[in-house]
Amino acid sequence: MNRYKIFGKCGFFYPILLVFILGIFNCGHALKAQDRPNILWISHEDLSPIYGCYGDSLARTPAIDQLAERSIRFNKAFSNAPICAPARSTLITGMYAISLGSQHLRSETPVPESMKILPEVMRESGYYTSNNVKTDYNFSHEGRWDESSSTAHWRNRPEGKPFFSVFNFMITHEGPTNALRKSDTESLTAFTDPDRVRLPPYLPDSPKMREIWAHMYDLLAVFDQGVARLLSQLEEDGLLEETIVFVFSDHGHGLPGHKRWLNNAGLQVPFVLHVPEKYQHLVSHIRGAETDIKVGFVDFAPTVISLAGAKVPEMMEGKPFLGQEAVEKEYVFGYRDRADDCYEVSRSVYDGRYLYIRHFMPQLPYYQNALIFNKGGSYEEINRIRDRGQMPDAAQRMFAAKEVELLYDLENDPMEQTNLIDRPEFAGLIQKLTGELDEWMIRNRDTGLITEGIMMQEARTKNSSVYEVARSYSKEEFEKILEAAKMVGKVSGLEELEPYFKAGDAAQRFWSLIALDAYEGTIEPVMPELKELMQDEVPAVAIKAAEVMVKRGNDPLAFTVLENMLKLPDEVQVLQAAISVRQLGEKAAPLLPVIQNEIFPKYAGDIWGRYKSWSYPMFIGMALDQTQINCGIAIDTHK
Repeated sequence: MNRYKIFGKCGFFYPILLVFILGIFNCGHALKAQDRPNILWISHEDLSPIYGCYGDSLARTPAIDQLAERSIRFNKAFSNAPICAPARSTLITGMYAISLGSQHLRSETPVPESMKILPEVMRESGYYTSNNVKTDYNFSHEGRWDESSSTAHWRNRPEGKPFFSVFNFMITHEGPTNALRKSDTESLTAFTDPDRVRLPPYLPDSPKMREIWAHMYDLLAVFDQGVARLLSQLEEDGLLEETIVFVFSDHGHGLPGHKRWLNNAGLQVPFVLHVPEKYQHLVSHIRGAETDIKVGFVDFAPTVISLAGAKVPEMMEGKPFLGQEAVEKEYVFGYRDRADDCYEVSRSVYDGRYLYIRHFMPQLPYYQNALIFNKGGSYEEINRIRDRGQMPDAAQRMFAAKEVELLYDLENDPMEQTNLIDRPEFAGLIQKLTGELDEWMIRNRDTGLITEGIMMQEARTKNSSVYEVARSYSKEEFEKILEAAKMVGKVSGLEELEPYFKAGDAAQRFWSLIALDAYEGTIEPVMPELKELMQDEVPAVAIKAAEVMVKRGNDPLAFTVLENMLKLPDEVQVLQAAISVRQLGEKAAPLLPVIQNEIFPKYAGDIWGRYKSWSYPMFIGMALDQTQINCGIAIDTHK
């Protein structure tokens, strides 16, 4: 029998004795602290709900499954974003990343000085807080934990103090999944047979893809060993029956069609919750070993705070789903924005059965012509099969322009293959879900509508946080921006865009250009307006206007505008320009001399053997590398 399965009386005796002794010398203060549960988060990267306890016959997860026998399995748990940084920002703040402006991958978002994230609230409540080791919040974590390092552990806490500890396992990340390194699974004695895997219809069925999919299960088995070690340590310390344990993933599989995709495959996560007997009153509203209660990452922080008996900060937007103040929510919202150098704005709402998705940049395929999709592993295999003309239809859709709106019935179509958006019988439901999504975006001042370039420029100009910048807009102003954004992919005549070209608000002008970029007819009648917008004082607007001009017009000034934007000192604006230049394909050739001789060297460094840092310089470099490749220049990006 595994050590962590032994729930002996000694596990209760020593903590109780210690509490009694400390209580004598500390007037009962320690007793009050020890009456509160310890809380342990065991999180891992890039996996959908494929634990054995979810019914997956390929999974080898004995530690998780045995824990699940005494726990609650959540069948409808979701990351609010399908990629790590915005997901983790949401998780640790209890706020939607789109409210903070932290929804873009590895950004450096200025946040409100008054904002207290989960470990800060727990520390103030008397808990010891430790994080081992990943943060990736899109803002600084310095000073927010008692300990955040590769050696952080609840065992480092002062004696008698309750703890909130997080352990993040990276072994299941898309990197190891796609790399197929034997060294990553050397602790295993059994391995998944690639012939037994069942690939989803949106991935091509090939021996290499099966090998990658099978390896993903092997990495899950390695993670399970890590879970077993932590549970054994809890038992060794006599704390297993004093600790509420969360086991979950940060978003869906690290493979195409999942991670980075705003759909159920990218958002749904496994989540097993162990609540010891003495704290069962905190989950009395959940009956049975599993639940269909809908929870999102935005709810995790307020839930933990509620379990600790502390006050949830008013700023937090999530709701506790456990404890005396538990709330069962009606909808879960999702968002996808810039990931690497692939800029997108997409939003979703889920009601427990139907998932509605709105793409605000539908002209861009999910599988963009970008470096991140031209590397090894599953992406290399997809590219190889596509080049041979052997892609199945469901997989080929990844390369096509996206539909503006989608509606999936996840009960009858779990693989999300049938879009119900044009079915008349769903008109009422669609109206309700779109109304809920619109209201949520406006209520939370969705910074994706302001766009990354504009929101960061305004925050810097006003010496403020992005959150505060967004809330300086009135409800009516935000409604107008949303109105402009919802025109993308829906424009029937250019006259509809004219008022937005002249709008006083930069975000409205930006969205009018996105709508123009998506417009399939001739844009010759609005060339005068487009030329004027290339001179806009807001870089994000000028950049997008110049991009559209190069694609659809012939004004050489567009290249001058883009070159000037690439030379700006503001890395955020340079990234926006680099993304636009990448999207020009071989038409970007006139910019190659300045890119090679002046721009790229500024952002070059040792990361991946090419880039200066993991943040904006990496993504600028990736966009410029792909630009050179698009123009026929051989670049070694596999160092």
